[in-house]
Amino acid sequence: MSALTVGHEPGQDWDDLVRLWEEMEWPEGSKVEIIEGVITVSPSPANRHNLIKEKVQRLLYSVVPDDWGVFQTLSVAVPSKLGMFIPDLVVIPLAEVEAPGTYVPAGAAELVVEVTSPSNARHDRVSKPAAYAAAGIPLYLLIDRWAPGGPTITLYGEPAGDVYRVLQACKFGDTVRLPEPFGLDLDTSAFPQE
Repeated sequence: MSALTVGHEPGQDWDDLVRLWEEMEWPEGSKVEIIEGVITVSPSPANRHNLIKEKVQRLLYSVVPDDWGVFQTLSVAVPSKLGMFIPDLVVIPLAEVEAPGTYVPAGAAELVVEVTSPSNARHDRVSKPAAYAAAGIPLYLLIDRWAPGGPTITLYGEPAGDVYRVLQACKFGDTVRLPEPFGLDLDTSAFPQE
């Protein structure tokens, strides 16, 4: 199944989009995001996608402070980009998640990780990095299983406006260095490939 989009009325504002996103009954197990003002419903990810997330999450837990969490289903809001995203992983101080509500401000995150699927690869490569950079998230790790030419990993950082600088780009099998506050070498040789 591919992604489904739900249009919105011209002139519909952020609060209306969030209300629709929160109140609609979406298919169980789906991932529902607002991307550039359009509600997008994606199917549950494949097993190999989930294996990659689990491997990265396990490593992140070995280096994050006790007052930070690593979340798989946390919604992060970027109202300036009409975006409500559910990254594959979000590293964020626990205090930000303890507040009531259904989402957190994206700018509170320290790192977001996206693993591409065929239905969302364009969003993960274009729309989301622009929004994450605009929100000021210090690091964005894109694990692109569906990159032309084979699976790649790109670490983005130093956000300025809605643009990141590429800190490192490599292929599956190489090691990616997550800088401080993580100080983590991420060995990607165990990532499953198609």
